[in-house]
Amino acid sequence: MTGPRYTRLAQSLPATVPFVGPETQERDRGTPFAARLGANENIFGPSPHATKAMQSAAGDIWMYGDPENHDLRHALAAHHSVSPANIVVGEGIDGLLGYLVRLLIGPGDAVVTSHGAYPTFNYHVAGFGGALHMVPYKDDHEDPVALFSKAAEVGAKLIYLANPDNPMGSWHSGRAIVDALDHLPGNALVLLDEAYVECAPEGTAAPVDVNDPRIIRMRTFSKAYGMAGLRVGYALGHPDLISAFNKVRNHFGVSRIGQAGALAALADEDWLGHVLGEIDGARRRITQIAQDNGLTALPSATNFVAIDCGRDGAFAKSILDGLIARGIFARMPFAEPQNRCIRISCGPDVVLEAFADALPDTLSEAVRDTAT
Repeated sequence: MTGPRYTRLAQSLPATVPFVGPETQERDRGTPFAARLGANENIFGPSPHATKAMQSAAGDIWMYGDPENHDLRHALAAHHSVSPANIVVGEGIDGLLGYLVRLLIGPGDAVVTSHGAYPTFNYHVAGFGGALHMVPYKDDHEDPVALFSKAAEVGAKLIYLANPDNPMGSWHSGRAIVDALDHLPGNALVLLDEAYVECAPEGTAAPVDVNDPRIIRMRTFSKAYGMAGLRVGYALGHPDLISAFNKVRNHFGVSRIGQAGALAALADEDWLGHVLGEIDGARRRITQIAQDNGLTALPSATNFVAIDCGRDGAFAKSILDGLIARGIFARMPFAEPQNRCIRISCGPDVVLEAFADALPDTLSEAVRDTAT
């Protein structure tokens, strides 16, 4: 008896999960977390109108969702003042990343990203045999000019750039992104991940022509709209590229409930404004907690805050482990020198106070352990 005959590429890959979820850690710990502050979820939750729309759609769940996502695509087109032909809807940005890489990248094709940037993108590139080339962050920011320069050097077909950035929360003005496109080599596509752009200061969104064939932008209902578990995202780009997604996408990937929830959330601008106000207050509270403990919170344009622990990655990991042991789920960047930080998601006062209560003893323990 023989097993499945995997491709050579599949045989070369590790079986891995880019992020170890809090649920896995809770199972290992044998107890739930008191505060879930590590997944960049919007703990303030979705629009009540979105919740109601999803509950109403549940009765029709015996039907497949619209494979064209017609109503949602048209609503998004109106929201962005573009054509529905400029928009594709998918299973969150993660799903769309996989489709885009599948469309463009084959074994050995060069792809450029930042060292320490979103690892799920790297996971997809590896899964299709692409060759990853990385550039370092510059002052805790992704460096568009360096990314585009590396792309010219290696002949990259695809470049990943997040604005605002995860895991640092840093950002560039949209104008700076547009100006950097002057350095983009021909035949390279920029994948601009704007998952957090609703949380960012005005002027952060890149003012690019949606029909510019050099760039595709991706957005999500997982962050500011508070529906990470729903898995709905979308991309904006040239109609030819958007149409190409129909070659590879799962046409029934976005459920009927997902489409209903996203459509209602998009329409509820009042709730979005409320949530953005809560996020702003939470960022200030996290900054104060860090300061009270002698740490430095980095400026953030996202729904999380990176806290500089002031030493190296080993020290930050000690703090992270101490928080987890005390029931606070958090994460940290994985690459130097950004791994001197921990990352705390925004949330209501009750969960931030749990973090505030746990941090002093955690910090004292980390200092003591590193002194011995």
